[in-house]
Amino acid sequence: MNPVSLVCILLGVALNACAQLLLKAGTNAVGHFDFTRANILPIGFKLATQWPVIGGLACYVISVVVWILGLSRVDVSIAYPMLSLGYVVNAFAAWYLFGEVLSLQRLIGIGIILLGVVVLARS
Repeated sequence: MNPVSLVCILLGVALNACAQLLLKAGTNAVGHFDFTRANILPIGFKLATQWPVIGGLACYVISVVVWILGLSRVDVSIAYPMLSLGYVVNAFAAWYLFGEVLSLQRLIGIGIILLGVVVLARS
């Protein structure tokens, strides 16, 4: 994989991970809610007007464009598994930003993901 392809793939992964974190921040700002027919419009409006949600959706749009550029340069059998790096980024970012727990079991899983990505990238 050449440097431009790698940058496209990693940027797509980073934007996707950023989108997830922003969506989580937006839902945290709204708080826990029940998904009922009566809540669809008020909660939907509340979520749609949260800046982190808007930013997260924007990151998704940009990530799709970058991802398409990456897919035009890299086999999907290599590119798609690279998305798993987003799990690693999000796990550490959620720990840092939201105080989520990184148990030993989760860290082992992250290590397995990283090992898989290394093996894949070398193929």
